[in-house]
Formats: sequence, structure tokens, C-alpha cells
Amino acid sequence: MTTARPPVPTIGIVANPVSARDIRRIVANAGNLQITDRVNIVLRVLASAAACGVERALLMPDRGGIRALLERHFRRHHESDTGYPEIEYLPMEPNSTVDDTFTATRLLERAGVAAIVVLGGDGTHRAVVRELVDSGSRIPIAGLSTGTNNAFPEMREPTITGMAVGLYASGRIDAAQALTANKLVEVQIHDPRHGDRRDLAIVDAVVTHDRSVGARALWKTSSLDAVYLAFADPQAIGLSSIGALLQPVGRRDPGGLAVQLAPDERHALLTLRAPIAPGMVRPLAIASWQRMVAGEALAVAASAGTIALDGERELGFEPGQSVHMTLRENAFFTVDVARCMTAAAEQGLLRSAPRPPSPPPTH
Repeated sequence: MTTARPPVPTIGIVANPVSARDIRRIVANAGNLQITDRVNIVLRVLASAAACGVERALLMPDRGGIRALLERHFRRHHESDTGYPEIEYLPMEPNSTVDDTFTATRLLERAGVAAIVVLGGDGTHRAVVRELVDSGSRIPIAGLSTGTNNAFPEMREPTITGMAVGLYASGRIDAAQALTANKLVEVQIHDPRHGDRRDLAIVDAVVTHDRSVGARALWKTSSLDAVYLAFADPQAIGLSSIGALLQPVGRRDPGGLAVQLAPDERHALLTLRAPIAPGMVRPLAIASWQRMVAGEALAVAASAGTIALDGERELGFEPGQSVHMTLRENAFFTVDVARCMTAAAEQGLLRSAPRPPSPPPTH
């Protein structure tokens, strides 16, 4: 699906006001950004994107306080704040659930934004990607980490992210230089009685023995059965660290990784200690692991349970239903901030010649 680009360089912003407020913040020593911190991040993105050519920004409205504080800021500094793009809020009524992210992404796609800046954790980024993938959109995202487990969004100063997005959105860096293709794990549940289901994870799809979703955030290791990873960074925190500390797989490397856990240490090949949440390093009994090859479906051995997608339980399956995991490459795009800023330096995109002195007045 393609959408015409607006006549002026335009970006979208999806800022989750409630990321990092799941149960892992209580059971682990996870941090929680205040609304004022999230607003400051949005303001830095807007200012730096405008400095690099963005003229218009479409924002997701919310009931968590981000919009209210942004509007207060612009009212207070109306005359002095000339360094921002034109701000518009998407025509939607927020309900403070993940549906807000789904709806906002669809509206941004229809508006033809050049890129979507996402503030949140792995779950928020997954929600944006799912909508884009389902519609066939190639709009890139640029992630900013404000969640609990943040394996997907990289830790980076928002000003630099905003500059990279601005350079791409304004056409000063083309897609071949600015964008990077990303992998995901596709989950398929075959149900001969009620029809098939499909979903995706941008970092990890984790099979558990739990028979109900319950608290959506997954943090107990005793229920884990298997982990399927699009990439596995040993410096990341969360369930992806289970595979990352066994066999790292880079974001740009071909393939992924599948890990089978053992029911106890007696049946384990080894025991691994992994940081599954902030401040929580836990032992896990590992039975085996193998590389995932793009396009090849792997059957899930468990006969029933739930599947957590990027840290949150989303899908249940019962006996008689079969589950397969498939790695997909080149599935969606992100703005490669490091490469954009390197290109800006090498090509002198942020330089300008000094203005010649004004001629003296004539009398």
C-alpha cells in the first residue's frame, strides 16, 4: 500500500504516556520516566527535526498528560518558540490502550508521513510495526527508548534522532543511505475449528506453559518453554538475553535464534544466568538452541500455553492447535541514525557558507 507524501516534509510521533508501568517495574528495579521527561523528549525531537527541514509534525493525542503539557509549553512560549514545525494532532479519541497506537499508526500512514518517531518500549514499537506490516507500508520508524525492557529501541539522545529523521524526511538523505531493513518473528497458530491466527514479534516470541494471559508482562522464568529471536544482543535486557548469552545474533545478521528450555536442571544441557528484567538476573535451564533460517517455519513443541510477543503475553493456544515460528527478513524499515549523521558529516549537509557583509548604506 502506498500513500502520497504531503507537500511539505512531515513526520509522525507516537509517544506512549504509560510505557514502563507494567508489573516488571514493581517486581524489578525498573525506572519510570515521568510525563515531563517524555514531553521534553518530544520537544527535543521536534526542535532538531525542524532544524533539519521538517515543517509539519502529526502527533498521537493521549489522556496521560503529554498533549496537555505540550500545549501548555507552546502557549507559554508562543512568541519565542519559533524553532518547531507546525504541530497537528491526529483526529482520534484516545482510550489509553494499545488501540491508540494502532489507530495512530493507521492515520499516520494515510497521511503519508515520511517517518514515524516512536517513544516507548518493545511493546509500543511492536504495535506500530504490526500495523505497518499488516498494511504493506514501507514507512520507516525511529525508536526512542522509554519502556521497561528496551531491546529494540536503541539508547540515544533524542536530539540526534530528530536530526536524522529530519534529514531523511526533508529529502537531504535518500532512502538507500538513511534506512535499514529489519527482521521479525512471525507467529502462526493453526486452528482447524476456529480459523488460523497470525501475529509478530520484532525481538522475541516466547512460549510459556501458562494457560491464561493474566498479567501481560512476562517476568517469571518457571513457566518458560521456548524463545524465538529475531536478533539477540548480549548487551540487551529482557527475554532476548537468554539467546544472546548463548549465541549472539546481530540486528543485521542473517537468520535468528531458537532456544528450547528444559523443565529442570536434571534435563538441561546447561544453566544460564540472564538479565530478564532490570535488576533481575535469573538462572534458566537450557535444553538446546539452533539458528533460525529466514522463511523456514519451526514447529513449537508445547501442546498448549501462551505466547508472549516482545515481553507481553498476547496469544493463547490449546491442544489440537499447532504453532509455528518463522523468521522474516527485510520486513520493515528503521531510520539508521548513525548512518544518517555520518552522511551528514561527510556530505556537509549541516554546513552553510558565511553571509557576505551587508553593503554600507548610501546617502
